[in-house]
Amino acid sequence: MEKRANIAVESGELDELDLQLLEALQRNARSTFAELGAIVGLKPPAVHDRVKRLESRGYVRGYAAQLDSKLLGLELAAFISCYTAPDARYDDFTQALSLMPEISEIHSVAGEESFVLKVMTRSTNHLDELLSRLKAVPGMARTKTTIVLSTPFERGGISVQ
Repeated sequence: MEKRANIAVESGELDELDLQLLEALQRNARSTFAELGAIVGLKPPAVHDRVKRLESRGYVRGYAAQLDSKLLGLELAAFISCYTAPDARYDDFTQALSLMPEISEIHSVAGEESFVLKVMTRSTNHLDELLSRLKAVPGMARTKTTIVLSTPFERGGISVQ
């Protein structure tokens, strides 16, 4: 319990059972309320109530399947640093980026660059084509690309500890 001393727990918003449920849902969002109940020691109706409360309070934003990018032909992962022009309009800029299906994440960051993107492409040619489209976005000054060679660890969720 010492590791779980976070603001939500300290403020009384979440308790240990809530944290256990959140961890279990991250591992397998398709778990039944009975399966979750076995993990946390509650009956299914009580688990149902807690999960619904966590959802309604925004702790669970949604449920999604984790797809295998390589099996889907998306062999190349990369991170692209975006350096924006002084006149860049960030809302318009990020809206334009969000329309590109290769971009899976857009992060506004501190430092030289304004944004870091996580992208998935089929090949280096596909990445090159994406970079051409990115450079045409109004407000883009330049980019810097880092290609992922391998991913030895990926959490697949966030730590609630």
